[in-house]
Amino acid sequence: MTKIDPDRHFIAKDDYDEAADLQALNRADLDAPTWVLIWRRFLRHKLGVVSGVYLLVIYLALPFVDVLSPYHYAERNENHIYAPPQPVRLWSEAYGFGLHTFVTEEKFDTETFQMGSIVDWSQPLKIPLFSNCGTTYRFMGLIETNFRFICPPEGGTLFILGTDRLGRDVHSRIMHGAQLSLTVGLIGVAVSFAIGLVLGGMAGYFGGWIDSLTMRAIEIIRSLPELPIWLALAAAIPANWGPVSVFFLISIILGLLDWPGLARAVRSKFLALREEDYVKAAELMGARPARIIGAHMMPNFMSHLVASATLSIPAMILGETALSFLGLGLRPPAVSWGLMLNDALDLTVVEIYPWLLMPLVPVIMVVLAFSFLGDGLRDALDPYS
Repeated sequence: MTKIDPDRHFIAKDDYDEAADLQALNRADLDAPTWVLIWRRFLRHKLGVVSGVYLLVIYLALPFVDVLSPYHYAERNENHIYAPPQPVRLWSEAYGFGLHTFVTEEKFDTETFQMGSIVDWSQPLKIPLFSNCGTTYRFMGLIETNFRFICPPEGGTLFILGTDRLGRDVHSRIMHGAQLSLTVGLIGVAVSFAIGLVLGGMAGYFGGWIDSLTMRAIEIIRSLPELPIWLALAAAIPANWGPVSVFFLISIILGLLDWPGLARAVRSKFLALREEDYVKAAELMGARPARIIGAHMMPNFMSHLVASATLSIPAMILGETALSFLGLGLRPPAVSWGLMLNDALDLTVVEIYPWLLMPLVPVIMVVLAFSFLGDGLRDALDPYS
């Protein structure tokens, strides 16, 4: 006996079991919760998944940078100024397998007037793991310890990415700088989204004088040149403020100047959604505006919000990096990727000591990861994808 199928004229009896399995699978997809369908669609975006895992690992590691880095970010080594990246090997004849480095010595070349490094390949030094070394710190702000995942070898140094003009380890400073550079994006986006969603949602839903006032404010802010405003507000920060206060104020400044674009997008979407039948039905049933906006209108706008958030975070990171690079953002003794790039202002120094540009690598990788993650989440949340 044959079975009728809308896509085929008939299905043979031998093929019927497979067709039934496909129909059962489709029925299971229809019965699955929304978040399960979103998760399945997101897993199909390979770059988005890899980027999400990469960012998750980085943010989970931020509280433990003191444990993961071999040096404190402010620790100086006067005998190793502008030291190049130090070689690290997995095997040596003296110790066998395991992480090893070698005795290095920095000398000033009187002919080229440059610092040079001499590596003694005959003296391997074993790199200790999970040991106590270096200056003490407060783990999670509570326990004072000097335990580290990787330590410099006894009688030697461990400069994986070289040192700067003060003999500070570039690798350790990049890891500590991630705490401020990556957190400033989250705080700035939280501020901009709070303002943009509230003002844009009210303007699009209520209209009238609220809409007019919001749009005039957006037009005024958007007409101002962004970079000079950043510079002016950052320069107005008192010089005697501590690094933490400057960090939070920079985050708020970046958030206050980034909300008009989101508010305008939310307003235009709400102007269209408020005329939909389900919104009118909710109003007739007596639902409050806050419930209509939050439970009925906002979910239809979620894909755009997620994409905007994941693209705004790297914009905030780049904004902080630019301000600190120009000397108007975070100030020493704080450390961020922008402050580290400030040491590379002199092109002559960059030409001689190119490892000072290493903070560019994590900036580029994080920005690309957020872009790929936003692309994957947008496709997964879009009901029409």
